[in-house]
Amino acid sequence: MKTAIALPLLLAASTGFAEDKPVHLFILSGQSNMQGMDPETGFMPEANKLFQGEKVVYIKVAKGGQPICRWLVEWLEIAKEKGLDEKHRQRIHRGGKVEFYQPILDQYKELLKKHPKLASVTFCWMQGERDANGGAHEPYKDALKLLIAKLRRDLKRPDMNIVIGRIGDYALDRPSCVAVRKVQREIADEDDRGAWVDVDDLNDREVNGEIKSAVHYNRPEGYIILGKRFARQGHALVTGKKPAENGRPGDRAPQELEKKENKKENTQERKKKNVEELFDLKNDPGETTNVIAQYPEVVDHLRKLYDQWWIRIQPGLVNEDAYQKSPAKGKGAPQNGE
Repeated sequence: MKTAIALPLLLAASTGFAEDKPVHLFILSGQSNMQGMDPETGFMPEANKLFQGEKVVYIKVAKGGQPICRWLVEWLEIAKEKGLDEKHRQRIHRGGKVEFYQPILDQYKELLKKHPKLASVTFCWMQGERDANGGAHEPYKDALKLLIAKLRRDLKRPDMNIVIGRIGDYALDRPSCVAVRKVQREIADEDDRGAWVDVDDLNDREVNGEIKSAVHYNRPEGYIILGKRFARQGHALVTGKKPAENGRPGDRAPQELEKKENKKENTQERKKKNVEELFDLKNDPGETTNVIAQYPEVVDHLRKLYDQWWIRIQPGLVNEDAYQKSPAKGKGAPQNGE
């Protein structure tokens, strides 16, 4: 897998931008989900809109399948202190080098030659699946906190903001994954310049009629939304506003998100039971209340329309013998328009 290491210097509004405008740097780093996020399709358009009249640049250093020890030389010592035995440490570390920390510093140094007075620096982190999957959750919090502290020191930016993408809900049955998710939230909440991004709604896929959560996000919309959320949370920190507490800035209110999640879960159960339902979408867009018993005349009308539609399309079905009954009434439907 190729490493994504890039230093695009992108204008926030137009190419005719004056150089004396404030410049905001975002450092995008992590493993596969950060590597898969194209900043120009979600992140930069949103950042351009939010920082209107100012300049936004970014550094991206990301590669799939990498544990946090690829950014932090001190990881082995931390892991030992946290009780990981030698075999476990080596299973994660594999004698690998710290590949991705120095490129951040090098590209930052080059960027300063063109923009010596950055108005803000924000570190966006989307990583943790490798550590969680490998059972290396115990040293993760100390390791990530040290990584952030070192960047603030080495970049000489004690005011550096952090936006941490919490790993997805693909393995909530594994204590190590739950633990990594927990400490990522804790670090963001405990840091005065911290925020977090939720991705639990970006990885849902239907498999054999059931909604499953995957490690990676749906393309392209999942990564576009991911970029927007990083930009929105970062902008809030830079401008002194309160980041979205639910990790989904710009999305609907938390109660609406809860309704959406409940609807997703309940839909599968309703499908299994083949329940007839009627919803008032104008007043109940979340489809939480079945009003079928209150409007029998509407139900009769819709059933008639359904039967007419079924009669019309059935002759064109490839396996028409399997559809001899209209599900609406459960009786034989006339063939060929009869």
